Amino acid sequence: MSLGFRPGLFGAVAIAVVLIGTAVADAQPAPAPVERAPPSTATPAVPVTPAIKADPLAVPGFWDPRRRPERPDLSRISIIRFLTETDYPPFNYAGPDGTPAGFNVDLARLICEEIKVACTIQMRRFDTLLDALNRNEGDAVIASLAETPEMRLKVDFSDPYYRTPARFVSRKDAAFDAIRPEALEGKKVGVVANTAHEAFLKALFTEAELKPYPTAEAARVALKKGEVDLLFGDGISLAFWLNGTDSGNCCVFRGGPYLESRFFGEGVGIAVRRGNDLYRQAFNWAMFRLWEKGRFTDLWLRYFPISPF
Repeated sequence: MSLGFRPGLFGAVAIAVVLIGTAVADAQPAPAPVERAPPSTATPAVPVTPAIKADPLAVPGFWDPRRRPERPDLSRISIIRFLTETDYPPFNYAGPDGTPAGFNVDLARLICEEIKVACTIQMRRFDTLLDALNRNEGDAVIASLAETPEMRLKVDFSDPYYRTPARFVSRKDAAFDAIRPEALEGKKVGVVANTAHEAFLKALFTEAELKPYPTAEAARVALKKGEVDLLFGDGISLAFWLNGTDSGNCCVFRGGPYLESRFFGEGVGIAVRRGNDLYRQAFNWAMFRLWEKGRFTDLWLRYFPISPF
């Protein structure tokens, strides 16, 4: 599976994409990502040139204040019928009373508030969402759909509202002055086998000793036990692991974030039927406004107290 970039807490600061010499151009990424961003596998606590220094409160945002989206004719929209997934926490899940909840659901509600229209949010199995959209059983899918060339043949996308950074994690008692290819010579790095993260390390961190594991959980256990010096993987899942009880407060992010789109995807947007420019433009306008007002930042920090960026 494949899941920025930040306005600082309440301002706009761009996060640079990490490009490591010409090796990126020559490297072969892992197979094309599937149509969903990666889930968190840890229980959330709350609903080369060196990479940039990570900010614990970094908030993703693709919105450039110099490129304000044009306001469409919102009077043509009377209701927005959102479709989302049934079980993909913390992005989509059923709340205690059975109603839709999660980051994507809250963002959908904020969008409707900004556009000043009624909205409905219906949960369905992930594999049925696009068919339901194309049967006109909903107007938009907000379910962590990764924008890929294959997906763009099926639906149109709003501007992205998050991406999946890759991050290194180490135990707190480990000393790392820098996370650079040459600095990791001989270091054991855990990674999930046959993923884009493994392909990235093989292409660009050739001096490290890779230790592939069958699952993310197995790789995290290896890090906690000291079987590897570092773990490299999806920053979204790792952020929730670090902030949850499963980590035992053992570990911290090191270096990064890494955002090379050829390995880690082009971002996550809201899907609409092909040619539905009115809704697509309305979402772009509304999300820009939410970011500009700081409401997107508030939402992000509520779900990501430890930032994946």
